[in-house]
Amino acid sequence: MNTLHSLISLLFLSSCFLPLLLSFSPPQTHLPMQCLDDQRAPLLQLQHHLYYAPNFTFSSNFDLWNVNTDCCSWEGVTCDAYGHVVGIDLSYRNLSGSFHSIFNLHRLQRLNLAGNNFNTTLFSYGFHKLKNLTHLNLSSSCFHGQIPVEISYLTRLVSLDLSYQDDCFWRNGYGYNSATLKLEKPNFKTFIKNLKFLTELYLDSVDISIQSAKWCETTSLVLSNLRVLSLSNCGLKGPLCPSLSTLSFLSKLILDANPISYLPPNFLEISSRLVSLSLRNCNLSGHFPTEILLSPKIQSIDISFNFQFMGQLLEFPENNAIQSLSLYLTNFSGKLPESIGNLKFLTNLDLYDCNFFGPIPSSIANLSHLVNLDLRSNKLSGSIHSSLFTLPSLKILYLGDNQLVGKIDEFPNTSSSLIQELYIGDNYLTGTIPKSILQLPRLEGLYIGGNSFNSMKLDMFVQLNNLRTLWLNNISLLIESDSRSITFPQLESLWLRSCNLTEFPKFIKRQDKLVDLDLSNNHILGVVPNWLWKSSLSSLHLSFNVIDFPKQLPLSELNFSFSMLKELYLESCNISSFPEFLKSLENLESLELSNNKISGAIPNWVWKKSLRYLYLANNHLSSLDHLLPNQSSTSSQTSLTRPICNLSQLRNFNASHNNLSGTIPNCLGKMNDLYFLDLQGNNFSGMLPKFSKATQLYILKVSENRLEG
Repeated sequence: MNTLHSLISLLFLSSCFLPLLLSFSPPQTHLPMQCLDDQRAPLLQLQHHLYYAPNFTFSSNFDLWNVNTDCCSWEGVTCDAYGHVVGIDLSYRNLSGSFHSIFNLHRLQRLNLAGNNFNTTLFSYGFHKLKNLTHLNLSSSCFHGQIPVEISYLTRLVSLDLSYQDDCFWRNGYGYNSATLKLEKPNFKTFIKNLKFLTELYLDSVDISIQSAKWCETTSLVLSNLRVLSLSNCGLKGPLCPSLSTLSFLSKLILDANPISYLPPNFLEISSRLVSLSLRNCNLSGHFPTEILLSPKIQSIDISFNFQFMGQLLEFPENNAIQSLSLYLTNFSGKLPESIGNLKFLTNLDLYDCNFFGPIPSSIANLSHLVNLDLRSNKLSGSIHSSLFTLPSLKILYLGDNQLVGKIDEFPNTSSSLIQELYIGDNYLTGTIPKSILQLPRLEGLYIGGNSFNSMKLDMFVQLNNLRTLWLNNISLLIESDSRSITFPQLESLWLRSCNLTEFPKFIKRQDKLVDLDLSNNHILGVVPNWLWKSSLSSLHLSFNVIDFPKQLPLSELNFSFSMLKELYLESCNISSFPEFLKSLENLESLELSNNKISGAIPNWVWKKSLRYLYLANNHLSSLDHLLPNQSSTSSQTSLTRPICNLSQLRNFNASHNNLSGTIPNCLGKMNDLYFLDLQGNNFSGMLPKFSKATQLYILKVSENRLEG
């Protein structure tokens, strides 16, 4: 009877509460849905006002959506069970134009427009209308100017990402651009005070420097639910505040490129809950609390680019969770512990340019997930164990610029190797390069120069079909006389400095993709052949060879232009005049002609507006100006007419130890980028220019002249 009574009671309660429970259940997105007209219309307007614009140039209309189908089925559109649009994801599509119509979708919960090319401000958009928005991502889309206060009214926001607007300019090939987002009015404190439900905040490269000293306390006080805080390159000023420890859910802390300077005493407590920590380039000094490396939760640590930050690696326990450890360009030192082999989940180990010494632990061969291993520029000694080459996941292996010695043994399973980049150069390795290395099927970059390997034949490398970079500096290279017939991989970078070459290698004639070529410091004698000039060349090093150039290059036969060449190095080449082909190098940025026999005035066509680095020291030059017919020496030396004054980007200029006379151009004192100026050992006269406007000038040498004042 009691059982029956209990069953009846249960059924009664269920009948009462079931409708209530169902009313709180979220709509099921798998139910049939039909786009509502008032939702469809704004989407059609959006499609009409957007367009594809790679490199900020109109390409075509935005026609991703088929207007004859249900808008809830459109790519990047998510609806709820009632046909309301609740999500829009149009990320990384090179879009530009206007998206005002989105703000008529009042049920919208998620909006992602990251990775586009809008290149505008956010002032005109009605963010305050999207009161249901929980996730907003506008990162890397070239937005700039003040962040509108309306975004701070979105009190339901859980995730906000306005980061890395400058990445958009890099992505489109425009290099550095200072246009980015900023928080001034409102400032950082005012902006976040209503966003109390935020769990993820990404404001990387947003300028919040106007309130940079109090950002930490403000964040700790207001955003108690934060799990991710990413504020790289925001102009923050340190130090970190102890109150960060109150953020009990914080698992990811990224503060790269802010001058934090030092860590609070309780940083070990702050970091105890972290999964990921990145404090790269924060001007940190002192000792890093290495106990963080032993935290059971930590998976990623990047404290690189803090030159004065010290520490030593501890003994790692088994099953440590670390997946990525980056300490490059720090003052970490000591031996690498053998227990590093306990980092079973490690995929990235970057210890470049620290002060580690001793042998490379053999236990690294146990790290089956390791993809990137960079131990360059330390003081590591001993031999390179061939087991490193057999790590099953390894793609990058950098061991160069250490004190490693001995031979490298052959290793098995080359056909399954994933190694793409191998740098073992600048050590003390001896013997013959292992054939195994020359059989790595995916190898793209090979850097083995600067060792004491036996002489090598060029045809050793023909099996490396994917090779793009080959660095053989300081290796005695044997090139067969019929090398032009070698089927060599198409290289992009070739460095054969100090290889005892006596002629220009003829196999280069068939290398049509070369970007960087270094043949300097050999014993090459004679005229530079026309086939050496590749239309793809960006950098060419021919210094320390006795070479000459034809009076005129037969451009019509070569079918190329010099538009790509930016760096040309011809130091100590026994050259007696400026090569005529310099006239065609309109994009030249670096020109090295020091220690030659060039005499007379510098031709006007040498002064390229694009030049940033110009080295003419130790020649027999007499004048910075080449006088034109009917032009007096006095008029040629006025600041407005002197050709050197056109070099507005000039950074380094060395014309020391020549016979240059006249006055030093006044315009040199007004060049904003000028960093290094060496005019010593000449016959300049007159007054020294005022350099008050050359704000970047760091080194100035003008001794051994006849200057006044």
